Parts: sequence; C-alpha cells; structure tokens
Amino acid sequence: MVPNSANKELRQRIFFTIFILLIYRFGTFVPIPGINSEVIKSIFNSGDADMFGMINLFSGGALERMSIFALNIMPYITSSIVMQLVTSMHKGLEALKKEGEYGRAKINQYTRYLTIILAFVQSLGVYYALSGSQTNAFVSDSSLYMWTTSVSLVGGTVMLMWFGERITSSGIGNGISLIIFVGIVSSLPSTIVQVFDLSKTGVYSFAIVIVFFALFIGFLMIVCFIEKVHKKVKIQYPNASMMKSAGMADSSFLPLKLNISGVIPPIFASSILMFPVAIMQFIGSENDMISTALRRGGMIYLIAFALLILFFSYFYSSIVFNTEEVANNLKKSNCFILGVRPGQATAEYLDKLVSRLTILGAIYLIFVCIVPEILVTNYSIPLQIGGTGILIMVNVVLDLVNQIQSHLFAGKYGNPNNVKKRRIRVRVWI
Repeated sequence: MVPNSANKELRQRIFFTIFILLIYRFGTFVPIPGINSEVIKSIFNSGDADMFGMINLFSGGALERMSIFALNIMPYITSSIVMQLVTSMHKGLEALKKEGEYGRAKINQYTRYLTIILAFVQSLGVYYALSGSQTNAFVSDSSLYMWTTSVSLVGGTVMLMWFGERITSSGIGNGISLIIFVGIVSSLPSTIVQVFDLSKTGVYSFAIVIVFFALFIGFLMIVCFIEKVHKKVKIQYPNASMMKSAGMADSSFLPLKLNISGVIPPIFASSILMFPVAIMQFIGSENDMISTALRRGGMIYLIAFALLILFFSYFYSSIVFNTEEVANNLKKSNCFILGVRPGQATAEYLDKLVSRLTILGAIYLIFVCIVPEILVTNYSIPLQIGGTGILIMVNVVLDLVNQIQSHLFAGKYGNPNNVKKRRIRVRVWI
C-alpha cells in the first residue's frame, strides 16, 4: 500500500497542475487592448487566417479571440528546437551541455532569451497582419496599439513559459506539453457538437456518427500502441559469468523507439508549407497560384507534406540519437552489443538500425498526418486537431501516466519508513 505521505504529495501536485492550467484557460479569454472582436471573428470565419491555423489550434482558440495568450507557447518551442539544433552543431554549446546542471541551466537561460526575441517578432507580425488587412482589426490606426499588442503577447508568452516551468518542478508532467495538450483538447467539444449538428440536419446518419467515433478511438489506440513500441538492443556487461553467479543481471537493454523523432517532423513540415502562403497574404499578392497549389488537402500539399516529414524524420533523429556518442559511452563503460565489436563497429551497427527504424517511423507519421487531412478535405469531417494534434495528445498522456506511476512506485519502494519492522526475539538458555 502506498504511504499516506506519498498520496498526499501526489494529490498536491495534481491539484497544483490543474490550478495552473485553469488560470491558463481563463487567460485565453482575456483580449489584448484595442482589439475589435467582431472584425477578428469575420477574418477567421472568412478563411483569411488559414496561416494561423496551427497556432490557433495549439492555443485553444486564443488567437481567434486575440487574447494575451494568443501566441501560446509556440515561441518557446521554436527557440528550444533552434537551441537543440545549434547545440548539436556548435562545439562550445555542446561542451557546455556536458557540464551537468550548470550547463543545462545556461542553455535554458539562452532559450528563454531567444523566446522573448521570437515572441516580439511574432507579435509584430500578428499586428501588421491584422492592421494591414482590408478591415483593420483594431479600434483605430494609432501606433500605440502596436506596442500594446507586442507587450501583451510577449508578456503572455513569458507567463506561459513560467507556468510550464512551475508545473514541471512543482506539479505533475511536463508543463509545456500539458499547456499545448489543454489547448488542443479544448477544440474537441466543438468538434463533437459539430458532428451531432450535422447528424441532426441529415448530412450524416446516426450510424455514420457512431462509426466516426469508433474509428477515431481505434486510431488513437493504434497511435498509443506504436508510440510504446521499442526495439530492444541487448547490452552485455563485462564479467558476465561472475555477475550471473552472484545473482546479478549480466545484461540490459538499450530501448530504441520506433518513432525516434517524435512530433517534430510534422510540426516542421506544416510550418514550412504555411510559410509561402503567409508571405503571399502579407504582401497582398493577387497571384494565388502558390496558395492554390498548397491548398490544404490538395495532391501537391499532401505529397510535399509527406516528403518533408520523411526528410525531417531522418534529420532530427540523427540529432536526437547520436550513434557515435552512444558507441563511445558503451566503450567507456566496458559494455558491448552481443556480436558487435566495440567502437566504430558499434556506431555503424546502431546507425544502420536507427535508419531502419526511422523509415518505419516516417511511414507511421505520414499515415497519421495524411489520413486526417484526406478525411477533412474530401469527406468534410469537422476534425480540427489533425494528425499532429493527435500525436501530441497521445504522447503527453503517455508521459503523464508514466510520471504518475513513477511517483507511486517511488512512494511505495523509495520510502525507508515503508520497510516493515520486525521484532526479534532472543532466547537465553540458562
């Protein structure tokens, strides 16, 4: 049985996490100064804001309401990815990363600075996009609203960054991921309502609605199953015979996920596909050939989306899993993979294995991201979250469950007071 102290600490962490997330949800309804809400609704309803679709999804509709959390945590995610890429290519930052807690703290500090810069740039982009449209979304043309918009959006992003760090340290789960998760999940009720409204109007029969929800649940189960699939590479310890005779484990496993790159490839791919359309809308070009070619759900869009996911899967997996570094660490620990020589041969073996897993993971990501696009475009199914949102939802839930289980096991087996005390009787014979 888990001790009461461990249960109490876990409850406190869960309640603290829920409290912070509720504050975040309330903040998504606080508008920035000087915004005309009716104009914003007309812009989003007319389809002119398609380039903001992903940000609006991750922010839980905060961008559509132009709240102080409109940018959500996207600048922090972008800066984290940029810092991760730069660290892998810059020897100084890579050496700083290996300095332990101090190095990670410095890199996190650089990430925060870059987040503020990116948030400021994006806030200016949002202001000019809304003020430069055919109908000005602000109550007047005063330049004062440019600064109020920038301060509000940057301040909201910094506040969410702080919320995420507080959840990670004092709550349960990864704070940044939970904030994105709440934003994505908040769109599900409206999707369910839209599906039932279409059923009432006769667009879909009740049987089709049931089949839709069954397929959606089955799709989630498939994603959950594949996200938990690992390839176990057996690692042999030195002096295996002595360890085995002493009752100790003589080997362990190096787990390799099927989807090593995670959700980064779809995010990068969709961002790149949105960039040309955003540029065309910003400059107000009348030539909509690019916008038509990259129309969501079109053949060119789907092919480009799949190719970009494949490219970024290989690119990002090579950064996340450095085969040379893993091989060197195994060699320094006097461990080896069965049937493979330590050193360069181990690096080549791992590189070949990761390449095979990456191609399978890329096919899986393409399937998860392309199928919702086809359903939304060709069958008019009101599925707003898309494949990227489904991947994020599943990964966040799995990580949250693992952390809760870790807290429970730590309270059960890690507490020295949990050891049962036995009374020892000593008999003295006279």
